[in-house]
Amino acid sequence: MTVLPNSPHARDIKNYLHPYSNMKKHEERGPLIIEKGDGIYVEDLEGNKYIEGLAGLWCTSLGFNNERLVEAAANQMRKLPYYHAFFHRSSMPSIDLAERLIEISPSPMSKVWFANSGSEANDHMIKFVWYYNNARGKPEKKKLIARQGGYHGIAVSSGSLTGMPLMHAGFDLPIKNILHTGSPHFYHFGEEGETEEEFSTRRANELEQLILDEGPDTVAGFVAEPIMGAGGVIMPPEGYFQKVQAVLKKYDVLMIADEVICGFHRTGEVFGCNKYGIEPDIMVVAKQLSSAYLPISAVIINEKVYGPIRDFSNENGVLATGFTYSGHPVPAAVAVETLKIYDELDITSHVKKIAPVMQERLHALGDHPIVGEARGTGLIGAVELVKDKETRENFDPSVAAYCADRCLDHGLILRAAGGNSVAACPPLIITEDEINTMFDRFEIGLDETWDYVQKENLLAAAE
Repeated sequence: MTVLPNSPHARDIKNYLHPYSNMKKHEERGPLIIEKGDGIYVEDLEGNKYIEGLAGLWCTSLGFNNERLVEAAANQMRKLPYYHAFFHRSSMPSIDLAERLIEISPSPMSKVWFANSGSEANDHMIKFVWYYNNARGKPEKKKLIARQGGYHGIAVSSGSLTGMPLMHAGFDLPIKNILHTGSPHFYHFGEEGETEEEFSTRRANELEQLILDEGPDTVAGFVAEPIMGAGGVIMPPEGYFQKVQAVLKKYDVLMIADEVICGFHRTGEVFGCNKYGIEPDIMVVAKQLSSAYLPISAVIINEKVYGPIRDFSNENGVLATGFTYSGHPVPAAVAVETLKIYDELDITSHVKKIAPVMQERLHALGDHPIVGEARGTGLIGAVELVKDKETRENFDPSVAAYCADRCLDHGLILRAAGGNSVAACPPLIITEDEINTMFDRFEIGLDETWDYVQKENLLAAAE
């Protein structure tokens, strides 16, 4: 199976700018134009069919043809196609969704604020943190600490939280009051002889020292994905979040969980927070909230944060923030239906049942000549490509992109992530047979990449 780069459709839109893409490279292949989908599969304009091994962008949990979600959108369109959430107004779908999110949150939560994407939600999370500390009479307590390699969006402030230099270059990011601490990636940053637990202690100590250096009265929050997604599917080392949260409590720093990728059963638990013992003060969700059928995201806050915000907004006359589409009834109705389907399918049990199949196939790839680490949990994982297994030296990022392209040639859509890794994150409805087919194709892509790096003399020179 091959993508046809010279189709008339590809020529017609060759100047379309793909986010995060190298245009020259993509023009050589031609844009991949997806026309339709069915279950875990999507099909392009030329009739080529692909397993969508990244669920779109970590998001299409229920596959590409769920009629109940289509009907939920259509029915709500007929009943109330739009209303806003300003001036003490709302709609029943957004109210129902907020109540459901509070009910299933991993820690006691109080209120939900809706937006349209993870980037927007993280932007507003920052606004709420700043407002909260102004309300408490702590106007200097505004700095947020994220992590190197973390991903939290691409807008001005959420893009600043993202700990990837590529997302900052040329955009004058990060902005003031956004800091970054060390990556939790033990494979690369663990020291010789250090256990995961010791590494976690060192990272927690580094975080504490950063807070002390900046001044605890200036640090407001710590933002983390339970599992780093776009950064390469980086798993938290043993004891990491327990040690970090102890530091945060010591200095009155909010724990903010970015559940945009991990949330809604991806890890085998409802949230990544459930899996790793995270007790967030604020939680941000999106993506699988609606199985990505319509854009919606949410910032969920506990009473500790909400109370001062409520009182301060009363003093100011209004909480003067929001979007035209915040709490839009149609995406909210689709999200409510998505959560109902998760319950009816008992999707957590399905993920727990099927995850060992994926993780066994994934970790078996760790024996491949160019795979340094295979890592994952639930229905998410990645392999990291290295030119030398002993030194853990990575290839140029173009090699991971090459591997993803070879998988595409064989009917599998994956993603180069974190520069040197190839990530898999299929729809949650995937079956055991489909997982095996996905990894059969993944193996072919890796083998062809192995042939390529040998041919191009890209391996580390023998000593």
